[in-house]
Amino acid sequence: MSSRPITEDDLNGLVDRTLDARREAEVRTYLDAHPEIARRVALFSQQGDMLRAAFAPVIEEPVPTELDLSRMIQERRRPGQTPRWAMAAAAVLLLSVGVAGGWSLRGMGPATSEGVQALAREAVASYATFAPDRMRPVEIRADDRNALADWAATRLGRPIGIPDLTAAGYRFMGGRVVPTEHGPAALFMYDDDRGTRLVMLARPMKAEPDLPMSPHADGSLNGFAWADKGLGYSLVGGVASDTLHPLADEVRRQIRSEV
Repeated sequence: MSSRPITEDDLNGLVDRTLDARREAEVRTYLDAHPEIARRVALFSQQGDMLRAAFAPVIEEPVPTELDLSRMIQERRRPGQTPRWAMAAAAVLLLSVGVAGGWSLRGMGPATSEGVQALAREAVASYATFAPDRMRPVEIRADDRNALADWAATRLGRPIGIPDLTAAGYRFMGGRVVPTEHGPAALFMYDDDRGTRLVMLARPMKAEPDLPMSPHADGSLNGFAWADKGLGYSLVGGVASDTLHPLADEVRRQIRSEV
C-alpha cells in the first residue's frame, strides 16, 4: 500500500474513471475505512453513470458529415432546426459538467465550500503542530479558562464559546490563539487521558457566515467543519469519523445555546 495520502484529486479521478488500477485500489481501500466519504463518492458516481446512459446514443454516434463548415453555416441560418452536431456538442458539455464537475459540486449534501475547506485545512495544520506536543500543547491551561476566553475574544473581535466535552470523556486542556491564512483563530484542545486528543479551531468567516456541517479527512485525521453566525468551527481528531460526528454535533449544540 502506498504511503501517499488520498486527496480530492484521487476521489475525482475515481468518479471520472481516470485512475490507474493500483491507485484505484488504494482509493477504494481508503473509502472502505471512511464510509461517509464513500457514500458521497458513490452518489456522484451514480450521477455520472446516469448522465452517460442518458447521452450515450448521441455521444456514440459517428461524426456527421454536417460538420462541414458550409453545412454548419447553412443549418445555423435555418429557423426552427437544431443541427445534430449541436446536439452532440451539448451532450458532451453536459456530460463533462455533470461527471467531471460532480465531485467539486458535492455541496449538495452536505454542503462544502472553499471557506469550509480552508478552515478544515487550517484545523488539520494546527492539530499537526500542537496536538503531538507533550511539553506545551497549549499556551493557557484549563484552570485559566476565563483568561483564555477573553484573549480569544479580543484577538478575534467577538466572544468564542469553549465547549465542555467531559461527558463524552474528553478533558479540556486549554488553548491558544494561532495564526491562519485568514487571520487569528482560537484553538481549544481536549484529551481523553489515554493519549487521544481533539482540537477545535474557530475563526471569523467573512464571506460565508452560515454553512452546514460537512466532514473532512486528511490521512488518519478526521474532522467536521461548519459556520454559524459568522464564525467557522472545525473539530479535528485521530478518531473514526462516526465517533467524531456526535462530538461535533455536541460542540455545535453548546455553542448555539450560548448565543
